[in-house]
Formats: sequence, structure tokens, C-alpha cells
Amino acid sequence: MGVSAKEVTVIGAGLCGSLIAIMLKRRGLGVSLLERCADPRTSTAIAGRSINLALSTRGIRALQNAGIFSNVEPLLMPMRGRLIHAEDGTTELQPYGQTKEEQIHSVSRAELNRILIDTAHVDCGIRIRFQQEAIDYDGSGCNLHMLDLVERCNYELHARPIIAADGAGSAIRRSLSSAAATEAAIGATESILPHGYKELSIPAGPGGRHQLDPGALHIWPRGGFMLIALPNPGGDFTLTLFLPNDGKESFSTLTTAAEVTTFFGRYFADVMPLIPDLTKSFLGNPLGILGTVRCRHWHNGGKLLLIGDAAHAIVPFHGQGMNLAFEDCVLLDRIVCDGSGDWAEAFAGFEKQQLDNANAIADMALENYVEMRDTVRDPKFKLRKELSFELERRLPGRFIPRYSMVMFHDEIPYAVAQARGALQQELLDELMQNAGNLAEIDIDAAEVLVRERLPRLRS
Repeated sequence: MGVSAKEVTVIGAGLCGSLIAIMLKRRGLGVSLLERCADPRTSTAIAGRSINLALSTRGIRALQNAGIFSNVEPLLMPMRGRLIHAEDGTTELQPYGQTKEEQIHSVSRAELNRILIDTAHVDCGIRIRFQQEAIDYDGSGCNLHMLDLVERCNYELHARPIIAADGAGSAIRRSLSSAAATEAAIGATESILPHGYKELSIPAGPGGRHQLDPGALHIWPRGGFMLIALPNPGGDFTLTLFLPNDGKESFSTLTTAAEVTTFFGRYFADVMPLIPDLTKSFLGNPLGILGTVRCRHWHNGGKLLLIGDAAHAIVPFHGQGMNLAFEDCVLLDRIVCDGSGDWAEAFAGFEKQQLDNANAIADMALENYVEMRDTVRDPKFKLRKELSFELERRLPGRFIPRYSMVMFHDEIPYAVAQARGALQQELLDELMQNAGNLAEIDIDAAEVLVRERLPRLRS
């Protein structure tokens, strides 16, 4: 162990906080874990707040590294591509990749969190204190101002180092952001998307069967908004409507049962009969917020480190928020194990390696929203995908579609995928300029052009 302190306090027992606690405990560190919410193993998830997550290669690798993946695997529903539902009721499958291994997996956030917490508590012996809310952080004294939600009393907790995994609305990040001290000036910004989301569900059909294809992520793209559906092992689907908060077609205009019924009948007529109690669920479920968190710095010397959504929350449209957070855990665990310095050096090294990657996937996630709700309907999008796959088949290791680099190649950093993707986009646009289909493109000439302009990828 290359760090000086042998005890670490983790704030937040969500997916990221639980995983890093497990990893550090297995390295021989003493770990204290505090969580604002009640124990999810004995409580029910809040209705409308349990967005399914997309587990891809980066997240799977992290769970394998922690020795947990075998426990999680039964929860997974593999999805081989996007099944696009047009307004006329026709559908089209757009594969994510070219091999059977290139698929993503739908997983319940709540069930995954229960497994991680159970592993931390039962298998690793970590004491987890639930309903303990971090209110504020005093960096100069390394004091956390806490609220015990059971006893309804405030108390101070002196701890160093602290790993803050308290989510996108992190009170610790916000207290650091308002700190006057130069070393604590992390330069955090929170950008809220003018779109929100509501969650619904499609129950299992007769005999527990899925009422839609369970091997795909379903998308109803409608230009400025979309509905998506992810399968669950029990035969049901989790539906999420992403829609502007204000405007002609927006959440602000869907406030009555009649308005909801008319809206779904117009835009999602094929799926509407599969959603029981549509209006009651829609009007009763909460409206979720979508936002991006960026920071100039993630650490306060060796005293505290922000990690996961607390450091870099992103919108969910690339399915990488959890995967990025899990990648954080793998990187920090490796730095702590291999480092020869103290916590300040470890935290600074973590930030140096991961900050650009977090910013890159934040950008790509925002771009992917436009793609999912609109661009997937464009014939040029389909041609670009066909050409990308053909070049990947001919030039493996030199041309990899950006989506594949992000989802299926954890050895390629997000920042590299973003930069490389921009170069490839320029090439594809050039090659497709006067083509309406793949047969009209000189693939041999395209291959030569790729070899000239793109060096082989290196991890």
C-alpha cells in the first residue's frame, strides 16, 4: 500500500461509493461508509426514480476486477442494438456492433445497488451507517457536518481522507465550490438540460413473457423528444420519456389525463395499449432532472476526493454514467495500490488521468441525445453506420466506430475516442458526400484514405 493513512471515509453508498469501498477494503484499508438514504435491501425504490442503466465493457471490467460480476450477471438483459419505432408503426433494428459480444446490458439500478451494498457489508465486513446525510464540509479542519436522519440531530465527523461519492447533487462538492480557500476552489459548474424525464413501465405479458423484443433497447424517436424502453428479467420493461420541460410539446402541456392520452395516442400509439394506468402513472410519477456537472479540480489536497457523479455527472444518453463511475473506481484503486506517495499524490494522479476523459464523455453524451431522438431516422445516419462497419471489418485496430470505442473498448480512453471519432467523422462525411448507398462508395479507395490519415490505435 503506497499511501500513508490506513483509514478512509466514503460518503455515499450508491453504486460508485459501494464499489470503491469494496475495492479499498480488499486492499487492506479500513473503510467507513455513510449513506443518506435508508438501506435499499430493506426498503422499496421510489416509484419513477429507478431508471434502468446500461452496463457496458468498462463497467463489466470493474465488477470483474472487484470479484462481483458473477453475482450481478443474473440481473443482466443483453441488448444487441436499438430497435427504432417509427411513427407509422414500422420498426428497424440498428445493431450496436458487429459481433455477438458487442452488446450492452440493461440492469436495474436498485437491484445492482443491493448487491454492491450486501457485498460491502456481508462479504467485506464494512460498517455502513444509513440515513446519515452530509450537510457541509469544512476543508480546513477536515470536518463533515452531518445530519442523523433517524435521531434528527446534527453532529460533526472529523475524517481524512474522505472520498465523496454523494451523487450529482453532492453537498460536499457544493460546499467546496463556495469555499474561499484557493486549494479548495474546484470550479464546479452544474448545467441543467431544459429537458426532463418521466418513468413508466410495461408489465410482463401472459406467462411472464416480454411484450416487446427483450433483446434490444427500444426507441421511439420523435425529433425533439423520445421514449425508450429497456427490458428486465421479470418480463417487464422500464420506459422513460425524455421531453422538453416547456414549449408546445413538453411536460408543461401534459398536466391532465386528457392531454396525456392525446399526446401518447399521437406519438406512441403502438406502445400505448401496453402501458396500464398510463395517465395515473404519468401524472403521479415525479419529473426527473437532467444535468451535467463539471469541475476544474476534484480534490482538496490529500483531504478529500470527489468521485463518480459527485465529480462529473453526465446525462444518460450514452449509457455511460455508471460505467464512467466504475472506471473511476478501478483507476483510483490501482493508483492507491501502486502509488509511492501520500493521498494528495494519489488524488492528484487520479484527477490528471481521468478529468479529460470525464469531460469527453460528458460532451459525447449530450451529442448522443440528438442522435437518439432525431438523427437515427436519417438515411444518411444508416449509411454512415454501414460504411463505418465495413471499414472496421477491413481495417480492425485502425478504424473503430466511435460508439464502439466508447462502449466496447475499455482500453481506449474516452478522450481518445472523442478525438479519434472527430477525425473519423470528417473522413466519413467526405466519403459519403455524393453517395446515397454503400454501393456508390469506392470502398478500396476509402480504405487507402483511412490508412493515409489514421494511424493504428494504441491503448
